[in-house]
Parts: sequence; C-alpha cells; structure tokens
Amino acid sequence: MARQRRHRRAGGTIVVAGVVVCVCVGGSGCSSRGAAAEDSRAGRPVQVLHQAADRLVDAGSSKASTSMEMATGGTRVTIRGEGVYDYRDRLGRLKVLLPQDPAGTRAQRPITELLAPGALFMKNRGAGVPADKWVRVDTATLSDGNLVTGGATDPFAAAEVLRGTRNATYVGRTELAGTEVRHYRGTADLAQAAKDASAANRKPLEAAAKGFATAEVPFDAYLDDQGRIRKVRHRFSFVNGQQAGTVAVASTTLLYDFGAPVHVRLPDDDDIYAGKIAEG
Repeated sequence: MARQRRHRRAGGTIVVAGVVVCVCVGGSGCSSRGAAAEDSRAGRPVQVLHQAADRLVDAGSSKASTSMEMATGGTRVTIRGEGVYDYRDRLGRLKVLLPQDPAGTRAQRPITELLAPGALFMKNRGAGVPADKWVRVDTATLSDGNLVTGGATDPFAAAEVLRGTRNATYVGRTELAGTEVRHYRGTADLAQAAKDASAANRKPLEAAAKGFATAEVPFDAYLDDQGRIRKVRHRFSFVNGQQAGTVAVASTTLLYDFGAPVHVRLPDDDDIYAGKIAEG
C-alpha cells in the first residue's frame, strides 16, 4: 500500500524576527525601561527554554543547518546537513554530507534523510542498500533516540531536549546571522525531557536517556525575541562499544528563514529496502 503524499506549505506568512528600537531624545528613561524589560525576560531562563519548542510550532517551519562533531582515535570528524522542517506536522528533509573516506580520495554522496514522527528514512545509505531504495528506521529502537545516529539531530527533537532543562543561566545578548538573540547556557535531563515531550518524541528521548553514558546534556541555546531557537548546541556522551570510555559528540542546529515552504513525500512501501544492512 502506498503512503499518502504529504505536501503542504507550512506557515502562511514569513515571520521576521526584529529588534524593537527605542528612540529617545534627551534623558535615559527609555534605556532604563528597556534594560528592566530585558532583565525581566532573561530572569526566567528555565521557563523560557521549556517553551522554546512550542515557539517553533507557532512559527510553523524553517530552514535548518546541522553540524555534528565527533572526536575518535585522535581524529575529529564533522558531518554537516542542510534542509527544511515542518514543526506542526513533524516532517523534515535533510541532505547530510559525510566526510571523505580516510584516504581522502573519494567524496561521499550526500545521504537524503526524511524525518517523520517515530521514523527516519535514509537514501544513499550505502552498506549494501541499493541506490534507489530507502532505509526506514524506527527511532524509538535507537539507543540515542536519533539524536546522533543519522549524523544530524532532528531539529524538533533538539528543541524538545530543552524541555528537560534543570538549570540554566542567561549569558547575555549577542548577534547571530544579523539577528539579535539571547544566549542561555544550561543542562537538560533527557528523562525529564521525554516526560514533557510531544507524543512522537517521547519514546525516542526515553531511549536516549537510557542509551547515553549520562542523561545529563549540557547545552548552549540562542533564542530570538519571539522565543524561537536560532541556534542550539548539545554535547552528548555515549559509551564506545569497541573501546573503554565514552565518546563526546557536539551537535549544533541552526534554524532560520521561518515560514519557509516544506514539501516532504514519504517513500512508498515498495521503495523501502527490506534486506540486510551491512554493519558499520
């Protein structure tokens, strides 16, 4: 049976993050009020971060850039991705670029990833999978909840990790790609995030809480004046099955161009590979 085609334009209008400029002539009353308002907003960092995923749903959609850095065997590997995400339907598409092979002589073909509630679809996966076939993975079965496995963290899952924020501090205002943002630094608990997450991310985050070396996730988050995530950087830690100790992974997600159109067509059943996938 064929899957239903999902085709929609997320968000009717493009929401532009702006900075409210206060103009005063003579005197410092305006700057004082602005500073007081800023202190008020920044003074509830845990609450603000708990609500960051909801603000993305309000925005509808965005473009996304991802970067995943992992140091292993003295070598630092970086995997990058680009795409779009619909926060209301929980659908996304990323092109994930793997690094060159160890000899540096062959460029890897990008992996196309489709993100859907409870599932990750990958094309050009390699590992014995025909080039014209998709691989479907149940994200609830992954020990990292698809925060690391796909080479890119699902943008909405990245936001929902912040629902587990235990403690956070407001670092200050800065600028990111021409937009003023508020920088927060803190630690999130994956088990708590799973309890408060949307239904689609609950089981994957529960799996991550059990599968990582620790459920505590340090992060830096940058939110615009609408409370939407513009950048979030998580530092995950998992046990290396082949060597003693843990492996640290830094996952960075950049969100921009809110209201961008998102067109995602999930694969038909006949296009999904059902054979054995090579290890590694």
